[in-house]
Amino acid sequence: MPSVSSDAALPPLALAIDLGTSSFRALVVDRGGRLVEGLGAQLPYRPEVTSNGGVQANATELFSLLVETLDRAMASLGEHGADIATVGVASFWHALLGIDGVGRPVTSVLYWGDTRSAPDAAALRRALPEAEVLDRTGCRFHSSYWPAKLEWLRRVWPEAAARTARWLGFAEYALGRLCGEPAQAMSISMASGCGLLDVHDLVWDEPLLTALRLSPAMLPPLVDPPTSFSLTGEWAVRWPVLANVPWFPALGDGACANVGAGAIGPSRIALTLGTSGAMRLVLPAPPGAEWHAPPRLWAYRLDRERAVLGGALSNGGNLMQWLWGLLGAAPNGSEMTAAAALEPDAHGLTLLPFVAGERSPEWHDRADGVVTGLTLATTPATLLRAAMEAVAFRFAAIYADLRPLADPDPQIVAGGAAILSSPAWLHIVADTLGAPLIALPADDEVTARGAAAMALVAAGIIPSLADLPDPAADGRAIPPNHANHERYQAAMNRQARLERQLFGRESTWEDLGAP
Repeated sequence: MPSVSSDAALPPLALAIDLGTSSFRALVVDRGGRLVEGLGAQLPYRPEVTSNGGVQANATELFSLLVETLDRAMASLGEHGADIATVGVASFWHALLGIDGVGRPVTSVLYWGDTRSAPDAAALRRALPEAEVLDRTGCRFHSSYWPAKLEWLRRVWPEAAARTARWLGFAEYALGRLCGEPAQAMSISMASGCGLLDVHDLVWDEPLLTALRLSPAMLPPLVDPPTSFSLTGEWAVRWPVLANVPWFPALGDGACANVGAGAIGPSRIALTLGTSGAMRLVLPAPPGAEWHAPPRLWAYRLDRERAVLGGALSNGGNLMQWLWGLLGAAPNGSEMTAAAALEPDAHGLTLLPFVAGERSPEWHDRADGVVTGLTLATTPATLLRAAMEAVAFRFAAIYADLRPLADPDPQIVAGGAAILSSPAWLHIVADTLGAPLIALPADDEVTARGAAAMALVAAGIIPSLADLPDPAADGRAIPPNHANHERYQAAMNRQARLERQLFGRESTWEDLGAP
């Protein structure tokens, strides 16, 4: 969807806060769902990565980064500040933080990519019926989710765990500081990414909480729009144009990306490839409806009426960033040009792209990266090409499980900085899936626009998401090359064989005792 100049923006406006794993953004969207040019701010950061699999950040420092982002965004608004009528927030899913009785952090923010709790996830799989937990919560036992993280914290940081009065995510901590303690409430969307929510009845899952020695009082209260909050104290003084504007609790960034891509309903699947990757399908699922997540995928929530089904990759743009640094290459350098020119699977390499662990589809909690087929003929270009293809193969496995839940021949809308900045990667993914992609414009902030759209509806500024233009209408069609698709089948089978040989296969659906 094209952006619009500030002079042409249609008020009232929404401020969209996008809390990502590599940057914080505060952008402005008009009531037509269009990003307003020149308004807002973005600040990058890097979580701390430890040699034993940790991915964490200091909550106080992250909050300071958010404040600076908002300061810069407010400074950019000028006379348009008076047109801000609502605030929507999208946040990284799965992060865990412990705070004490007065709201001070007692742990670091643990991100989804923190794999230190992998042994604890394995212990939970042995102790509890994972198939039943998956059916209720939509989440397996894995280091990316809260159950394993909680067990790890109690084991490794027992004093901090004992001092924790409430477990929550960074988004809830930040909103609580800005809008007061009641704003520590968690949306159904964010809660669904914890691994502790009954995604059917939309309550904290009591059997799992009992097994984990948790009480609901130690978790945020659950809310959804129309519940909103307002800035309090120094923050209302600091940003007066936002003082009386409704702030809605954060929604999961993946769910917002589907909204921003227009991928709501069975006819369209969203594919996102940025730092990490995901494929998601949003389907109607009101409370009490009978539905289940496929065994290799997960089931989260957009809101009380809609489920988000899909799979996530831990490795995407972060894999390429790592390779560029390792090889002394650059995103627009000669090595990438040479990689793009190579024929499909012409390098003789088989690559498992698990430098940041692995989630969907096989959920190998302690997997690491592997490459075979190296020879004296291997070049930086062949390694880069093999890496892009290896990520595409992981998407193909998710697509195979997700497609039966969608309409026949669903559209696939592609977004995310990593794939939209790489025409070669777009074509590799389309060829691997054997299906056309609709590539959104490269500067399209789908997550922020999705958060803004949800806030515009919640605030009653627009009646429904259907009143917004289709974001994919300005997308670019990427057709598949079916000859390349056939070549990639053999390469995918090779990757799968190597994966089984090295890591085995995590418990299959039948192993878990599912009917």
